Amino acid sequence: RVLDGIWTSFIMWFFYALIPCLFTDGVASLPAPQNLSVNSTNMKHLLTWIPVILPGETVHYSVEYQGEYESLYISWIWIPTSWCTVIEEPKCDITDDITATVPYKLRVRATLGSQTSAWSTLKHPFNRNSTILTPPRMEVSKDGFHLVIELEDLGPQFEFLVAYWRREPGAKEHTKVVRSRGVPVHLETMDPGATYCVKAQSLVKVIGRHSAFSQAECVEVQEEALPLALALFAFLGFMLILVVVPFSIWKMGQLLRYSCCPVVVLPDTLKITNSPQKLISCRREEVDVCATTVLSSEELFKAWIT
Repeated sequence: RVLDGIWTSFIMWFFYALIPCLFTDGVASLPAPQNLSVNSTNMKHLLTWIPVILPGETVHYSVEYQGEYESLYISWIWIPTSWCTVIEEPKCDITDDITATVPYKLRVRATLGSQTSAWSTLKHPFNRNSTILTPPRMEVSKDGFHLVIELEDLGPQFEFLVAYWRREPGAKEHTKVVRSRGVPVHLETMDPGATYCVKAQSLVKVIGRHSAFSQAECVEVQEEALPLALALFAFLGFMLILVVVPFSIWKMGQLLRYSCCPVVVLPDTLKITNSPQKLISCRREEVDVCATTVLSSEELFKAWIT
């Protein structure tokens, strides 16, 4: 009987030692990733976990999920995520996989060669309506007398409610829904010498939520003193041109007239005296000299001045 008891104990020990090998197919299992959590801000969803540390080894991870339909009707089916199959980093961007505002189940496992860990599942299903919405970054500027705003691009699901007003007592606040992202948008034509302020908040219709408003940013429009001065100088220059150009043309005409067609001054010997019957004769060579008059450079300059 003692031998029968020893033989029975040996068989039971062998049976219990063999059971783990049968369930693990002869492969040693890895520790499962721990502390799964989802960080979601502005509709960007990131699943993180505590990595499995094995000295000198690189552990890989795979992530799968179930939507509401899979959880209710085909719970044995899990869908691999778009970007997180056999990855090294202990995080996964699941934004492209979370396409509906319903609870999602998520799970992660570790792999090292032929070794795999058990699946570690997110404690509470994730719903994208729990995302944290922050006020958008914006840049307020002026283009001449135009109030312009440029908002950051947070994705196609976002719209922005922009509020703007003239900073003065009792001023009315105006609002505008902006769908353009990353491009300047005109809000209003501003009055000279006034200050305008702008603030904005994010809107996400698919989850029915909005962020808080951003801090107001203000811009001041200068008076029109400089444009008026420029207009005055332009008018004076135009009037000066109207006066100087005709005067210069007239002077050039006078200069050309005295240069090309000089006035001939008759000598006294050729002039008729008090007695019309008495003429003064002169020799031919003297007449030729008297008939041609050449102006000197000094006389030419005096003629242009006068």
